[in-house]
Amino acid sequence: MNPSPLILTNGRLVDGTGAPPVPDAMVWVEGERIRFAGPAAAVSEPIPADARVVDVRGGTILPGLVEAHIHLTYFDVAELADLDIKYPVEYITLLAAANARLALECGYTAARSGGCLHNIDVWMKRAIDEGIVPGPRLASSGREICGAGGLMDWNPEFRKIGMEGLVFIINGVEDARKAVRALVKDGIEWVKTYPTGDAASPDVNDHHTLCMTFDEMHAVVATAHNHKMKVTGHCRATEGIKNALRAGYDTLEHGTFMDDEALDLLLERDVPVVPGLRFEFTSVQHGKQFGMSQAVIDGHQETLEGGAESCRRIVRAGGRLGMGGDYGFAWNPHGEYAKELTFFVQQVGLPVLDVLKAATLTGAQIMGRDHEFGTVAPGKLADLLVVDGDVASDISLLEDRTRFIAVVQGGKIKAGRLAGREIPRAGDRATTRP
Repeated sequence: MNPSPLILTNGRLVDGTGAPPVPDAMVWVEGERIRFAGPAAAVSEPIPADARVVDVRGGTILPGLVEAHIHLTYFDVAELADLDIKYPVEYITLLAAANARLALECGYTAARSGGCLHNIDVWMKRAIDEGIVPGPRLASSGREICGAGGLMDWNPEFRKIGMEGLVFIINGVEDARKAVRALVKDGIEWVKTYPTGDAASPDVNDHHTLCMTFDEMHAVVATAHNHKMKVTGHCRATEGIKNALRAGYDTLEHGTFMDDEALDLLLERDVPVVPGLRFEFTSVQHGKQFGMSQAVIDGHQETLEGGAESCRRIVRAGGRLGMGGDYGFAWNPHGEYAKELTFFVQQVGLPVLDVLKAATLTGAQIMGRDHEFGTVAPGKLADLLVVDGDVASDISLLEDRTRFIAVVQGGKIKAGRLAGREIPRAGDRATTRP
């Protein structure tokens, strides 16, 4: 049975489109979808007597947030061994379920995987969709793809162990096709690749190094698109960005060192970029205490500065950013997702409403589900975040879960102050004041 209507009144509506907030707004939810969203004065019909009414008291009603680069299977990763040989798959699955619940409690009602261990994301998505595990609506990825000797191929040959639980190590076009076909059988939606290196590996695979050939990348895309899967990649080096865009990638992760030619290619294809910049910031700030060398920290500083400037150029040129932060590392733990949004306002200098649009509508577009969620509009799924305070004036409010009045997913209150509380009916002439 569908629950009685849920009415959110006296709120500031930030609808996710980038439009200015609507004061004194109402959102009317029936079943799992939004019936009305806009100025309360525009509602002409009476509220049903059985409707549950919540007075938001001037707080903010916005779309549920979308984490566009999540690693549910990463848990306080402090060194490479934590990813592939530290825990058995059974324990990683339990950790992933805990991370999924945490993401939802943080206001993230949807997320796209940036890669996972084993094939956990596919089954986590099913468990979430079937209501077995609480978590964000998930677009699944799987084991990642990297060229032999590249950034993710860190186990030396003498260990005689593979990387099967984390990544496919490829040598050439046929290996690339074979890896994607294995992922087809796994049932994933997004193929994650490593076209370039990273500051974390300054000796042989730094942030200006290529880790896959163009032919390998093109083979990945052709095979994936044939099976209706999408492709993304860890792209820092300029030539790696261009290779990815020419090969037909559907998004770029990071897009760090973007020159004029790369920007033109990006805009021509309207490819979204998920920068994940706060990871670089926390690496610089906390790297020493986690044993990072000065060379690694300096590399992250260069990546931070180059990535921030690339983001500003993308936005000025009319390109699209999604918000997702590589959370799950010891210095960038799960639960701090909203700090990414604050960082882009305070450190990168983007307007609050643009960042909120990136964290809602663009995230939904990346997932291919913007017709279902990502904005607050009639007919959309009622995935909402209701916050005590004016988020458009202070985006850092999203970091404080104690200010969450309600996290609504599919019309159901899943977290926040109102979770588990009885909400008075309109016919009782009372409203809930959170």
